[in-house]
Amino acid sequence: MKTLIIVESPTKAKTIENMLGMEYVVRPCIGHVRDLPKSTMGVDIEHDFAPHYITIRGKGEVIKVLKDEAKKADQILLASDPDREGEAIAWHLQQYLRMDNEQCRIRFNEITKAAIKKAVENPQPIDMHKVEAQQARRILDRLVGYQISPLLWKKVKKGLSAGRVQSVAVRLICDREKEINDFDPEEYWIVYAILQSDKGNLVVKLVKIDNKKADLPNEEAVNQLKQRLLNQSYQVSSVSKKDRVRHPLPPFTTSVMQQEASRRLAMRAKKTMQTAQQLYEGIQVDGVVTGLISYMRTDSTRVSEEAQQQARDYVRDRYGAMFLPAKPRVYSSKKGAVQDAHEAIRPTSVQRTPQALKPYLSVPQYKLYKLIWERFVASQMADAIYEVTTIEVTAGGCLFRASGSNVKFPGYTQVYNDGKIEQDQEDLSKVVPVHEGDILPLLSLDDSQHFTQPPPRFSEASLIKTLEELGIGRPSTYAPIIDTILSRFYVVREEKLLYPTELGFLVVDLMKEYFPDIINVEFTASMENNLDKIEEGEADWVQVLREFYEPFAVTLAHAEQEMEKVVIEPEVSDQVCEKCGKPMVYRMGRYGRFLACSGFPDCRNTKAIIVPTNVKCLACGGDIVERKSRSGRIFYGCVNYPACRYVAWDLPIEEKCPLCGTQLTSKTAKNGEKVIICPNMDCPSRASQKSKTKKPAKTKNK
Repeated sequence: MKTLIIVESPTKAKTIENMLGMEYVVRPCIGHVRDLPKSTMGVDIEHDFAPHYITIRGKGEVIKVLKDEAKKADQILLASDPDREGEAIAWHLQQYLRMDNEQCRIRFNEITKAAIKKAVENPQPIDMHKVEAQQARRILDRLVGYQISPLLWKKVKKGLSAGRVQSVAVRLICDREKEINDFDPEEYWIVYAILQSDKGNLVVKLVKIDNKKADLPNEEAVNQLKQRLLNQSYQVSSVSKKDRVRHPLPPFTTSVMQQEASRRLAMRAKKTMQTAQQLYEGIQVDGVVTGLISYMRTDSTRVSEEAQQQARDYVRDRYGAMFLPAKPRVYSSKKGAVQDAHEAIRPTSVQRTPQALKPYLSVPQYKLYKLIWERFVASQMADAIYEVTTIEVTAGGCLFRASGSNVKFPGYTQVYNDGKIEQDQEDLSKVVPVHEGDILPLLSLDDSQHFTQPPPRFSEASLIKTLEELGIGRPSTYAPIIDTILSRFYVVREEKLLYPTELGFLVVDLMKEYFPDIINVEFTASMENNLDKIEEGEADWVQVLREFYEPFAVTLAHAEQEMEKVVIEPEVSDQVCEKCGKPMVYRMGRYGRFLACSGFPDCRNTKAIIVPTNVKCLACGGDIVERKSRSGRIFYGCVNYPACRYVAWDLPIEEKCPLCGTQLTSKTAKNGEKVIICPNMDCPSRASQKSKTKKPAKTKNK
């Protein structure tokens, strides 16, 4: 008996074929084989939103190969990915191949020999609820995109588009930028007392004044308080020590993996998903193509009992029984998780350690696999326990406090360090041995000025986290959402942060005025819930579309009648084109803004935007200017390039490194303090001291 198995990708096909016997033939369909046409809407609104599917261009030969193989097969099994898109692919293949057997669908969450054989032995029907949910999403996006986008073309600018979910993401970024621009910082001051003890100086922070939270709004209030505190007795009122327990984090869901890969590996969401796909589909290890991780599109934190036991056995053998909790850890998925049939993202075998696989993996593959492996193993380990020491000092009706921590038992941090314990430990140096009742001489009172900070701009990681929290998008959509808004130039990415463009603001403002529901966060989240209900068999897909479209059609008609034509005039710069003498204007391109001649298309002169920094190059005396790399990243260089080749990623200062003579640079650390570093990677200072902190005194935190 000959069985044909159809999967999406050639890599996946090769991996699975190597695991099965000669009686199995595995062929790829290369993703979707049919879709709605690009040239027209492809949806018959009048007849229950019936979709008109056509073969995707270039897939004719693929389908021919599959049909030829199907004729020779006694059984056909459809093994596309176990999600909505995969289910839809399987359904379309079933239509093309005219398959009579309903038990044709096999699903697996990891590409291992055991999982594949189990799936092959237990074929099931195609889940039409999943197919209908995918179809409803596709039609919904088509109804919005193919009717609003032409309106924007006509009224604003050719080439614009307004996606249903992407528009909400752009709105979040624009609204955050407005919050930042409208933010009015408030001044506040922090006061520290430096006290002398037999074991060293003790630094304590003012926390209360007359039993109320310390509130020092200006320098005058600080000076008055200092006068009050100068001749007071500083007595240790309490010294307490207690254990604090920190639990391990659950294994990765898709969104959390993307967030952590961005934060720890500086890996963009799109790159993360591409790399995870490679690890899932299979890597050649010792001559055998092996799937290394479970399915990477999931919002579940559940893992199988078998995987739990594998992790516990590994931890016991490697670290000892003390690093194991009494029972396997079970994590509950977030409410409404629709991919809970899948497991969390985990290694297919914990015995395949990152170090053992390193020779077989590319650098991105190794880094991501290591992150997934460590997070999963740590999720089944014991708690970390650390001792917190808190010292309180009273003086003149004021309360001062210092605290720090010391790890008593590392627990899960032996494998996966979330960085939180280190943050607590940083304050440990301020805690010196003292006893309750001790009177400590005052050496000095220090103060520093601060300003409240606006909310931070979104990074890819924080945007994904916010989208997930708001119920917008699903595991498979986060990376495409970000990729789309960047490619449309509604948003640009600079130094890992997302900035809205003028075009982004314009489209969002128009959408707010004429399509308030489409760009409404709550409305979009409710539509996602409706799609989930379709998948779960709790809602009819046609009825969901009808309830959306009837009011949308009224809104669309109103917008077509009332929206006025918007003329976008390019911003004129103060520079003149050296080729034709006309003024240069700012344009938006693939890598952000650039200067272009206003005489286009007669004159096609363009050049990068150069921003002076008021800093001199210490090598040649030229001006240091801000530039952009081809990837869009900001860097700094000498205006006399190429004669002078000084370059740095961070803003230079007019000071040389005492060790190597290179011009130093300045950057803002996460705590808001200025850090001075040498950009020369070979400088001894980079090895002995990663950074040198310059404490800001009475200056605004930036």
